Amino acid sequence: MSENQLGRETSPYLQLHKDNPVHWRPWGPDALAEAEASNKPILLSIGYTACHWCHVMNEESFQDAETAALMNEHFVNIKVDREERPDIDQIYQTAANSLGHTGGWPLTMFLTPQGDPFYAGAYFPKDERFGQPPFKRVLPEVARLYREQPDPVANTTARVQQTFANLWARDLRGTLDGTIFDQCAVRAGQRFDIFYGGLSGAPKFPSTALIELLWRAHLRTAVPQFLQLALTTLEHIALGGLYDHVGGGFARYSTDERWQVPHFEKMLYDNALLIDMFTLAWQHNRSAIYRERIEDTVGWLLREMMVEHAFASSLDADQDGEEGKYYLWSEAEIDAALMGTFVQRFKEAYGVRREGNFQGRNILHRIGGVYPLPEADEALLKKQRELLLATRLKRTRPLRDDKVLADWNGMMIASLANAGMVYRKAPWTSAAIRAFAFIETALGDGDRLYHSWRNGTRHHTGFADDYAQMTRAALALWEATGEKRYLARAKDWTLVLNEHFWDAQNGGYFYTSDDSDPLIARTRVVFDQATPSANGTMVGLLSRLHFITSDTLYRDRANALIHSFSGEVQRAFISMGSYLNGLESAMTALQIVIVGPLDNAKTHELVNAVLGRSLPGRTLMVVDPREAIPAGHPAAGKTMQNGQPTAYVCQRQTCSAPITNPVTLSQVLQLPARAQGKPN
Repeated sequence: MSENQLGRETSPYLQLHKDNPVHWRPWGPDALAEAEASNKPILLSIGYTACHWCHVMNEESFQDAETAALMNEHFVNIKVDREERPDIDQIYQTAANSLGHTGGWPLTMFLTPQGDPFYAGAYFPKDERFGQPPFKRVLPEVARLYREQPDPVANTTARVQQTFANLWARDLRGTLDGTIFDQCAVRAGQRFDIFYGGLSGAPKFPSTALIELLWRAHLRTAVPQFLQLALTTLEHIALGGLYDHVGGGFARYSTDERWQVPHFEKMLYDNALLIDMFTLAWQHNRSAIYRERIEDTVGWLLREMMVEHAFASSLDADQDGEEGKYYLWSEAEIDAALMGTFVQRFKEAYGVRREGNFQGRNILHRIGGVYPLPEADEALLKKQRELLLATRLKRTRPLRDDKVLADWNGMMIASLANAGMVYRKAPWTSAAIRAFAFIETALGDGDRLYHSWRNGTRHHTGFADDYAQMTRAALALWEATGEKRYLARAKDWTLVLNEHFWDAQNGGYFYTSDDSDPLIARTRVVFDQATPSANGTMVGLLSRLHFITSDTLYRDRANALIHSFSGEVQRAFISMGSYLNGLESAMTALQIVIVGPLDNAKTHELVNAVLGRSLPGRTLMVVDPREAIPAGHPAAGKTMQNGQPTAYVCQRQTCSAPITNPVTLSQVLQLPARAQGKPN
């Protein structure tokens, strides 16, 4: 069928291309069958709504009639939203890497009619630029390569398949011991920028799993260098341009090493991860800036990212074709918006210059200045930011990708539930509860999950990340509310993972289920990408389920999962932050059991003592005294002392003496015990 078929799709990214003269197809059996029937290669273009260079390529090439004619003549053209189909993106990003390309978005891949990749690219300009050939020259050359050189094409596709086998079908087991954490923390710290934080060089991504790795290392060892690297990173993220000082929320990454110039797109997952990390840091040092960043980011989330009761995926970087336009300010705009409010003080605090600090305009930041200023000055600056926000809300807003993704929502639900407990913000916990219920209803089908939802339509059976992150959300809400239905849901989703995603041969979870539509490879990933890997996440979750229930099936599966990838740690630790953090939680086995009525004020005092400490690996159980702690748990049989709510701090099969005083409990938890031995 010679026409663009994206008009029937619900993805906002695909909808952006529905009027292209390119005869786009969505990914599916019909498009692949068309390629086989016509013996045309496939041009696969992968991107997402908030991607700047995706928009550029759309405007330059996909909307150009001459370019579209070449695409339609030589290829079956398939458009994929990488957020809606991360399984496809994962495969072809890896293929691009194996073909010598760095990947990224937009990803432009050329495939055989069977879906095997033989040529890779990313953004191609309309005219020769940046040393890249124009797209109109590439298209006929790739088509000629496919027609006239079948042997080199076959050799290339075979090489890619071998790469897939080495990555996803190889036995990755090995040996581990308790020293691995300190080794990896030291090696990760050596890659961090001691002046500005984050992994050295540019661009800089938040890399929250590695910040947490260093954070845990400090708590474990008390070595100050680990703390310094983590705090330097967080402070520059909080003060620099990565943070939206007017409206709250964090951009995806910084284009420079000082965190001053962001790539302006805002992603739901980055903000969830940073809320978690800043909460951990605040529990340690009570920094006012960390609390302020979390409060303003949650404010942004609830103001701008709600889709019914769940959360949208992202906000675009562009407005009217200009990157960051919505977030930038001229000095004159600042003067007008803040007239009569001591505007000079604001400009000094936020680095506003007449000539601008980015393409003639200003990115607001507080790096290099004094922070915090005296209380009266900070109060004035807050009022001025509110005035700027009111002014900015009158601008045309960036495009919002309003599809709801199960995994990203799970991450934000867990972050909100935890932050709501720590900061005693009941509305945050309530928002997490409502979002969880929405995901259960809109994306749930019995115990199974779908991945994405938009405008009443859900798409694609759930991936391992969906089950892992929603399980994490369920455990966070169980901890926050004490409601057993959340624990039951966590068990149900974990069972689905075990039954439909587990690799019986090599261990670990496949990314796709055994009953999903097959692709050219079935991935099994432990490396963190933009979001934590399901395998890394499940190491910690399976351990927590064992600690909570004493069910040895969870312990055995956690151990099997740990060993499935243990041989990769020495080689690829920098990409395994979630795995290592989950592994430390499993090995430390820190469990705090509070026995007391859920409605008793003294029970809550003990809970608040726990929440007042930065304990990234802890499992907190609040048990009604009328209920029995599971047999096999180290606190089994323990109850309240002298009729008072009582806490027990347990590691492995040993528990502390009973603690009824919250101050004493806080002191006991000041530094968690050092992880020792082998996985539990």
